[in-house]
Order: sequence, then structure tokens, then C-alpha cells
Amino acid sequence: MPVQVYFIGAGPGDPELLTIRAKKIIERADVIIYADSLINPEVCSYARKEAEIHGSASLTLEETTRIIVESVKQDKVVARLQSGDPGIYGAIQEQMAVLDEQGVEYEIIPGVSSLFAAAAALKAELTIPEVSQTVIITRMEGKTPVPASESLRSLASHRSTIAIFLSVSMIEEVAAELLAGGYPPDTPAAVVYRASWKDESVLRTTLDKLAERVKASGIRKQALILVGDFLKSNKSVPRSKLYDKSFKHEYR
Repeated sequence: MPVQVYFIGAGPGDPELLTIRAKKIIERADVIIYADSLINPEVCSYARKEAEIHGSASLTLEETTRIIVESVKQDKVVARLQSGDPGIYGAIQEQMAVLDEQGVEYEIIPGVSSLFAAAAALKAELTIPEVSQTVIITRMEGKTPVPASESLRSLASHRSTIAIFLSVSMIEEVAAELLAGGYPPDTPAAVVYRASWKDESVLRTTLDKLAERVKASGIRKQALILVGDFLKSNKSVPRSKLYDKSFKHEYR
């Protein structure tokens, strides 16, 4: 039986950052359910005029999965659009569990994460030789708890590149935990608001001034926090061995 349900990474905001495969599925879908509080509505402009479109911001898990299951019973193709890439804070696991129980086949289409759109906006490489070869993707504990071993304070001890999602509203706690965990006060930090959207904005600072700068900016949501020495000036970073004239490598 062909797949009728697709969990699609709709990218960070700019509709042109959809993958070609994602666009093709949206164009032929009978039913589209999209995270309307996070996804640019222009993404839905690729849909057929007859397509049934639902915003999921006001829907519960039960309501969302009911629409999907009922649509499949009617032999319809369903595109479930998630912001960024569904594999990072996509809340798709609970949806897939329901579909598994119902015997509904589905496929996941990866998308461009806001992390990579933010790195592009910053004109930064997240992994720089001799500076940072590790990227930690995490969030501050809020209504949803995190494992004790993954607290910001404990993760900060690595002093690697860290990308903090869903936490800009708790910026004071974020900065305090990172400082307490081991990042020096002068560690470069940045906040990217609505990466790749038309109203994208970038705030650059240091960790000790991060909370003050963010509060003054008025940014309260839809922003990614990035901290680490990868944000230092390009003039000060070591060169990669990959393109060194003395280095032979088949993966250039």
C-alpha cells in the first residue's frame, strides 16, 4: 500500500528553503496540516486550490491525528508540515505512535533546521578546527522537564558550540546557567530572531551581556540562542587541513 501520510520539514521560514521533495508532496496533497504559529503561510501557496488546509496551533494531538486517520480512510494524501526539521523538537514521536497504533504508514521528509538558517545569517561555521568540533542542541528546562544529566549547567562544562532552542523567554536563567557551568563571561553569543524570514534580526554580544541585550531588544520568542568561540572573528580562526596544499584528501 502506498504511503499517504508525510511528516514534512517545512524549513525555518523562507518558502524557498523547502526541499524539492517537500514542495512536490505539498503540491499533490489532498490535506495539509501545518504548524501555523511557526511556519510561513506562504508555504501553503504551493497547495492545490482544492486542498483542505488546517492550522495546527489550535488543535490537540487527538484532533490532529483524527484528521490524519480519517483522511487516510478516504484515500487522501496528507502532508503534515512541521517547522524546521521534524527531527529536532518536532513533537512528531507522539503523532507517529498514534499512527502506528492505527496501522497507518507514513514517511518523514527532512527539512532545513532553523539552526542552519541561523548559522547562515551569522555567516558562521558551527564546527571550526581547534575551536569547536562539537555542537550541542538543547533547550532550557521549562514546563517540559529535561533529564538532570542534560541541564544547561552540566552541558556548559564542555564549552563547545551550543544551540539553545525554545528558551529565549528565559534568557536570564539561560545566561546564568551557562556562566555557572563554565563558559567565560566574554564568550561570544548571538540570538537570531526568525531566521530566514523577511523580518529576521541578528543580535551579537557576549555571554555576560546576553540577558541585558535580549531584554532590551524585546525578543521573546521564535529565536535561537547560540554561544561559543565559533562566533569569533573569521580572522582569528585556524585554517582547516582539508584545503591545505600539503594535505591529500578524497573528500574535498
